[in-house]
Amino acid sequence: MSNKLTQPPIVSNGVNRTPCYRTELTNLKSQLNQVIIGKHDVVEQVVACLIARGHLLFDDLPGLGKTTFAKALAQSIGGRFSRIQCTPDLMPSDITGFSILDPKSQSFEFREGPVFTDLLLTDEINRATPRTQSALFEAMAERQVTADNTTYSLSPSFTVISTQNPVESHGAYPLPEAQLDRFMMKLSIGYPSRAAEVNLLGSSVGRQLKKLDLQPVLNLEDLNSIQAEVAKVEVCESVREYLVDLGIATRNHSDISLGVSPRGLILWQQAAQAWAYLQNRIFVIPEDVQAVAQPIMRLRIMGTTEKCDLIIQEVLQTVPIPNERM
Repeated sequence: MSNKLTQPPIVSNGVNRTPCYRTELTNLKSQLNQVIIGKHDVVEQVVACLIARGHLLFDDLPGLGKTTFAKALAQSIGGRFSRIQCTPDLMPSDITGFSILDPKSQSFEFREGPVFTDLLLTDEINRATPRTQSALFEAMAERQVTADNTTYSLSPSFTVISTQNPVESHGAYPLPEAQLDRFMMKLSIGYPSRAAEVNLLGSSVGRQLKKLDLQPVLNLEDLNSIQAEVAKVEVCESVREYLVDLGIATRNHSDISLGVSPRGLILWQQAAQAWAYLQNRIFVIPEDVQAVAQPIMRLRIMGTTEKCDLIIQEVLQTVPIPNERM
């Protein structure tokens, strides 16, 4: 579909400003596609979430490669990786860290928890109690942790990937809306195709499961530069109005109890900027907003994935895109 907002790269001081790091991002997606076979759309959305500085929630069944994928992402960007297996007896200090008494100095020393990393995987986050889940609020929103009245900064690249099982409810604590709103996207890897699963079985015959040993294709300094470039991707007023109208439509929809919040719209805009960047553009068009609508809105609409997707399509079809209003 043609769009009146499509335009050539903006010229600044006589130089075309186009997105950089194309090779690095291509290599990143290529390496991740070798870890999760046949899930190119999922890989594209995960990379968009990463370069938009967003946190990700995988809502999927066990055994589909969520943990493997998170480890592969951390190794691919050369970042530190920490994993937390959430259980009902997990305490907030098990995530953020705690102070212990040093017998020599007779003073308390803060011991950093697993949250002090670049990529934090919280497995089965809905099995942790609400009190423990809330320990991630400040870290996810502001990339900092406050313990014993002292604030500690986290890595600028700090990213949370959480998983939850959508089927089992025994011993689980559903994530509150305030927690869900801290995530940028909700994705499902899903079952592999028949051919991919046959190849997976073939490659495992006579072999033990190997530890991932991937080489970084992107370093953290480059990632921070990419994230800075993504933040500068232009969003014209008509696209911002389009986003707001979509948000209002979710709040007025009869099947949605809580629509997209202003914070959710900001995250949606950031995801659209990242999607535009991955398409080698430095400006957002309505198609970018639509491309990331499902993973953004699935977090903010209660119900099954199938029902959510139908509602999302209704909202997208109801709100005219900017070029139709000109």
